[in-house]
Amino acid sequence: MWKTALFLLLTIIVLPFFAFRFSEPLTDLQYAVLMDLVMIYIVAAGACFIVSLFSNNYSQVDKLWSVIPIAYVWIIAIRSGYEPRLLLMAALVTIWGIRLTYNFSRRGGYSLKFWTGEEDYRWAVLRAKPEFRANWKWTLFNLLFISYYQMGLILLFTLPALQSMNGGPLGLFDYLLAAIFLGFVVLETIADQQQWVFQKEKNRLRALGQPLPDKYKKGFVSTGLWGVVRHPNYASEQAIWITFYFFSVIATGLWLNWSVIGAILLVLLFRGSSDFSEGISAGKYSEYSTYQEKVARFLPLRVRKSSR
Repeated sequence: MWKTALFLLLTIIVLPFFAFRFSEPLTDLQYAVLMDLVMIYIVAAGACFIVSLFSNNYSQVDKLWSVIPIAYVWIIAIRSGYEPRLLLMAALVTIWGIRLTYNFSRRGGYSLKFWTGEEDYRWAVLRAKPEFRANWKWTLFNLLFISYYQMGLILLFTLPALQSMNGGPLGLFDYLLAAIFLGFVVLETIADQQQWVFQKEKNRLRALGQPLPDKYKKGFVSTGLWGVVRHPNYASEQAIWITFYFFSVIATGLWLNWSVIGAILLVLLFRGSSDFSEGISAGKYSEYSTYQEKVARFLPLRVRKSSR
């Protein structure tokens, strides 16, 4: 995991540097807005780190994942003078954020004691690994990766809004992108609901001491969208922010611009995150390896027959 974390930390430093270095320079307004957003990022990431130290709950960034992008994009929209495209982008991010916040909330992610709430189960698994048993190593990982890397990534994947400032007029392709964006939000909603219903019913039956039907015995959801790809929620999340990037393409007329970095880094993060999650699931559920062989990870492009 150290190698993966170091690779991701390197990419979030090197890729943005080269992207900014070889792209068109920002306007004075764009630069001023970016500096404001960076200050918010530094403070928010630092707060997540400090709260996690005192609470021993390392999902503080998760609580802001669906909230702070709304603030970032609305700040950009307001500072732009309420450009129509940026208002549309801000509205879309708000819809995405409200839905994701609701899903995180119903799983127990938020509490009146803001430092408590559900912690991502993977952090406990990771912290128990030999390379993280020394407290200083985990603290450094928490500072650099959990807090500052993840919060930095959140900022980066919202920056197509910044690149879209002073762009061309709002047009048909913007509305088409908005429809695609909302379509992926709907898919992510369905995937999360299918996961929620499955886990809730499985836990209900176990609490009652009733025998589990075959679909619940395996322990993980593998029907609905989860029978098409193994991570339909992750796939939709990546697609949402890739789609968001294309607003900057329409605004600038450039197929490739520096704001694509956020979408690229998000894809890399989800690849590493899904590797780690699937390693845990394969060790926990005996049928998971067969599921991996039959169902593709993110894109339903290839289905392999099980060798068993």
